[in-house]
Amino acid sequence: MFKLNGTIFMPPVLTLIGIPGLESVQFWIGIPFCAMYIIALFGNSLLLVIIKSERSLHEPMYLFLAMLGATDVALSTCILPKMLGIFWFHLPDIYFDACLFQMWLIHTFQSIESGILLAMALDRYVAICDPLRHATIFTYHFLTQIGVGVMLRAALLVAPCLILIKCRLKHFRTTVVSHSYCEHMAIVKLAAEDIRVNKIYGLFVAFTLLGFDIIFITLSYIRIFITVFNLPQREARLKAFNTCIAHICVFLEFYLLGFFSFFTHRFGFHIPPYIHILLSNLYLLVPPLLNPIVYGVKTKQIRDRVSKVFHSKDSS
Repeated sequence: MFKLNGTIFMPPVLTLIGIPGLESVQFWIGIPFCAMYIIALFGNSLLLVIIKSERSLHEPMYLFLAMLGATDVALSTCILPKMLGIFWFHLPDIYFDACLFQMWLIHTFQSIESGILLAMALDRYVAICDPLRHATIFTYHFLTQIGVGVMLRAALLVAPCLILIKCRLKHFRTTVVSHSYCEHMAIVKLAAEDIRVNKIYGLFVAFTLLGFDIIFITLSYIRIFITVFNLPQREARLKAFNTCIAHICVFLEFYLLGFFSFFTHRFGFHIPPYIHILLSNLYLLVPPLLNPIVYGVKTKQIRDRVSKVFHSKDSS
């Protein structure tokens, strides 16, 4: 490792310390985190198997839900194994390029999840506000285009974050990352050089992706609520509203946790560092845990299929 004027030139390895200030209890924190990961893995895998095996669920709403479940599994798998390696086995070191790759994967999957939530909101908007055209608009070909578009949008917009770090930042004050995974700002703040371009682009991506998505999701649900409350029959209003409850719960859970974590990390200077890191971890672990539970409880078709699976096991 080459040092120049007290800085480190292009370090090959970084050290993730986990949760700063809580190093002595990280072993115990890893237990609920591991439990959350196992439940999320089981719940989302069960959801994917049910949607794949049940032909009646091969509809846009459930196919988007399958995309969301696959993204949740990938997102939580990006961080948990390494995090538990830090907490339980004292393996904090990670190659610099591997750290950048983890950062790219995490932020890409976060952006994909946001894009899928937007697609789900638009699906509900068309299904409730223009039901006669829903089947002609949301064809399998269009769903494939949406899936590819969401992935490309996320991957291409997040990629320059990685390139800007790799190409612009050569000298680092330290190789110790005060985080439990490789997060964009946590890596950028290690640099001993001007990081304004990196900060500005990071904010641009956050507001372009999440800001755009949250505005259009909110507008979609406002339009949905206006349409629902104008329905003449009470039963029709309740049925239409019930199809949106699960989406609204997941939408609020993802964006409220996300924005709280985002703003405390950048502007909460008086908040202890371990609060920042715990919030960041919960932001990535809680949605994959809760999403299959919320949809399993609130969606009758999935709930019936899950009960059928477990009842058939009990009878055998």
